[in-house]
Amino acid sequence: MSLSSRRVTLPAVMPITLQKRVIKIYSEDDTSRALEVPSDITARDVCQLLILKNHYVDDHSWTLFEQLTHTGLGRAIEDHELVIEVQSNWVVEEETKLYFRKNYAKYEFFKNPLSFFPDHMISFPSETSAALSHSGILQMFLSSSTYPEIHGYLHAKEQGKKSWKKLYFLLRRSGLYFSTKGTSKEPRHLQFFCEFSNSDMYMSLTGKKISGAPTNYGFCFKPNKSGGTRDLKQLCADDEQSRTCWMTAIRLLKRSISENSLVAMDFSGHRSRIIENPTEALSVAVEEGLAWRRRGCLRLNSHGSPVAVANMAIHRSQSWFHHKISREEAQRLILQHGLVDGVFLVRDSQSNPKTFVLSLSHGLKIKHFQIVPLEDDGKLFYTLDDGHTRFTDLIQLVEFYQLNKGVLPCKLKHYCARIAL
Repeated sequence: MSLSSRRVTLPAVMPITLQKRVIKIYSEDDTSRALEVPSDITARDVCQLLILKNHYVDDHSWTLFEQLTHTGLGRAIEDHELVIEVQSNWVVEEETKLYFRKNYAKYEFFKNPLSFFPDHMISFPSETSAALSHSGILQMFLSSSTYPEIHGYLHAKEQGKKSWKKLYFLLRRSGLYFSTKGTSKEPRHLQFFCEFSNSDMYMSLTGKKISGAPTNYGFCFKPNKSGGTRDLKQLCADDEQSRTCWMTAIRLLKRSISENSLVAMDFSGHRSRIIENPTEALSVAVEEGLAWRRRGCLRLNSHGSPVAVANMAIHRSQSWFHHKISREEAQRLILQHGLVDGVFLVRDSQSNPKTFVLSLSHGLKIKHFQIVPLEDDGKLFYTLDDGHTRFTDLIQLVEFYQLNKGVLPCKLKHYCARIAL
C-alpha cells in the first residue's frame, strides 16, 4: 500500500483551558481586593492588572510583597514568579498575605550597580580588569560563568538553638558557605550553608524582636514546602549596607540561574523591561514634578482667606502625609518602599503635637527632621531650618524640597503612600 493511500486517525486536539484561581491582595491600610486570575499569572501581570484597574501610573516600582505576619518576615516577589506557585508554598499555621505596594529599590541595582558593593566585600575573577564599567558589572553579575565572590562576616543562628555565632561567609555560584577557620577560603575549611534553587530569601521586618538576633539587620532563607520556623536558616548583618550587599547579590544569583528570568535582561541594545532607559526615567520624574506643581497651583492662598483653617490641614489629603504614626512605623514603611535616596514621608510628631516630622531615606539610613511651626506678624509658617526658609503650608514645603536639597542630605524623590485598592 502506498504512503499516499494510507489513512491515519489522529486524536482530537482539545483546547488548553487554564484554571482560574481567586487571590486576595492587600493594601497598606489592610483593606483587600479579590482577583480572579489564571493559574499561570506572574507577579508582574498581577501588578499590571491592579495598575490598570486603579488607573495608576506604571513607573516600574510597583511590586507584590509577600509578608509572613507571625514570623515578621517579608520579601518582594520577583516579576517572573508565578503567584499561584508562591501561594502553594504557604503553610496553614503562618498568616501570609500579599501586598500591592511600591518598592523604589526594586531595580536600583541596574541603575547604579557600583554603589551596592563595598570594595572590602567583593572579589572579581583574576582575569577581570580592575576598572569595571556600569554595563560590565551588570554583565558579570548576570553571567553564568564569571559571577563575583561576595565575602564578609555575618551572624548565623545555630540550628535548633537560640544562640547566634559570628562566621566568615562566602557567596559563590554553587551556594553560600562559611569558613570553619577564621577567614580561610581553602576548600577544606569551607562548609556549605545554603543553596537557593529550592528556597526563598526574606528580610526581617521586626528587627531583633522575634528572632533574638544580635542586630536589627536580619534576613533568612525559607525552603519551599517548609514546615515552619524550625526550617529557617537565619542570618543578620552588622549594618544596613552589609545586609543590602548580601541580599542584592543573592537575588542576582537566583535571577542568573533561573531559566524563567533570563529574558528579563537584554544587553543587545533592545529595550528592556527591567533596566530602565535613563531618558524615560527622567521624563517620568519631570512629569511627576509638573503634576505636583499643577496641584499646587490649584490651592487657595491662606493669607486673609475665610478658609484658612481648612488650608492649614490640607496636607492631610496628600499621599505622602501619614497621620499619627510612630517613628518605628515610619521606618518600617520606608524600609518596605526601599532604602533609595529620597524616599520620604511626613507625619505628626509624637513628642510635640504642634510639630511635624519629615522621615527621609539617605545613604541606606532613615533620618528624621522636625518641621516646626512659626508665627510671624499673625501669620503661621512652617520651617525645617529654624526659620531661614519659610512655607505657608506643608505642601509648599514638600514641593520646595523636591526641587531643592536645601538643608536636607538629598532632594525628596519618592513618597511613601498608603495605596487603596
